[in-house]
Amino acid sequence: MSRYWSDHVADLSPYTPGEQPRLDNLLKLNTNEHPFGPSPRVLAAIKAATNDNLRLYPDNDAMALRQTVSTLHGVDTAQVFPGNGSDEVLAHIFNGLFRHGDRPLVMPDITYSFYRTYCKLYGIACQTIPLADDYSIRVSDYAGVQPAKPAGIIFSNPNAPTGIALSLADIRVIALANPDVPVVVDEAYVDFGASSAIALLSECPNLVVVHTLSKSRSLAGLRVGYAVASKEIVDGLMRIKDSFNSYPLDSLAQVGAVAALQDTAYFDETRNAVIRLREALTQQLKTLGFQVLPSQANFVFARHSEHDAAALSRMLRAHGILVRHFSIARIDQFLRITIGTQADSDRLCNTLSEILLKTH
Repeated sequence: MSRYWSDHVADLSPYTPGEQPRLDNLLKLNTNEHPFGPSPRVLAAIKAATNDNLRLYPDNDAMALRQTVSTLHGVDTAQVFPGNGSDEVLAHIFNGLFRHGDRPLVMPDITYSFYRTYCKLYGIACQTIPLADDYSIRVSDYAGVQPAKPAGIIFSNPNAPTGIALSLADIRVIALANPDVPVVVDEAYVDFGASSAIALLSECPNLVVVHTLSKSRSLAGLRVGYAVASKEIVDGLMRIKDSFNSYPLDSLAQVGAVAALQDTAYFDETRNAVIRLREALTQQLKTLGFQVLPSQANFVFARHSEHDAAALSRMLRAHGILVRHFSIARIDQFLRITIGTQADSDRLCNTLSEILLKTH
C-alpha cells in the first residue's frame, strides 16, 4: 500500500476484464465482441468528422446522440442519459441512485461482476440472491417483501454470464413490486433475442434501462453507452456526470454512435447472423457432450460432465483459442464462449473434439 493512496484504495477489488494477449493466430472468444465489423456508415461518419473541428470540445450534452436514441426507442430526449460506455453509465447510476446509508443493493449472486466492484468503490452494501438451480432469476425472490427496504435492485437481462433472459412480464412484476426504489436492467445483450424493458417505462417510472453499443452495434472500441429512464432520474444522473466529467463522449464517438443507431438494416442483418451462429454452435457443442444453457446473448455458457472447465480452458489456450472461465462457486465448471463466425465455431469445435478424444 502506498502512503500516497486514499484510505479506501487498498480495500478495492478491481474488475478483471477478459484476457487480451498478443498471440499469433489467436481466436478470441472470451470478451463477447461482435464477430462482424461496424456498419460502413459508422466508418464514413467518423472519417468525415476527422477534421480541424477536433480542436473544439464535443457537445457536452451529446444532443444528436440523445435525439437518435429517443427516436429509436420512442421516448423523450430528456429520458436519455449518454456515457462513455455502459460501464461509466452504470458507475454514475451506482453513485447517484444507490447510496442510501446502510440500505443494500439487491442483485443475483451470479451476474456481471462489475456490480460488486462498484459497490465496493462507492461504499454500497450488497445483498445477493441465489439464482435458481437452472441458473435463472426467480422473480418471486425480488417481488416478495424484502427484510429491509433496499437501496435498489440491479440485474443483467439477459443475465451475464449465463445468457438466460427474463420476460417483460417478469420484469414488470419486479418493478411494480418495488415502486419506491430504482430497478436497473442492464441490457448489454438484449438485442440478441430478449425484449427491452424500455417498453415498460410508461407504467414503471422506477425502471432504469442500460444499453451499450459495444455488443450488437460492433463498437466495443468506441466506448458509447446510454441509459433510458424517467426525466426525474436522468436529471439526477446528469448532475452526477457534470460533477465528474462534462465531456465524457468525444466528437468521433458521438457521430459514430449516431450512424450505428441509424443503420437499422445493417444492425438487423448482423445481429440475426449472430443469433443463427449461436444456435448452430449450441448444437455443435451438444454433439460433443456439452450442456449448454439457453442463451439469448452473443455467447453461450457450457459445461462438460466429464471434463474440468479450467483444464479445458487451459488446453484451448495452448491451441490459441481464448474462452472465459470463472473461478466462482456454482459456475466454475462452465465456459463462457463468445459467438464468432462459422469458421471460428468450426475451429473451436474441431479443437475441442481433439482435446476430448485425447483426454478421454
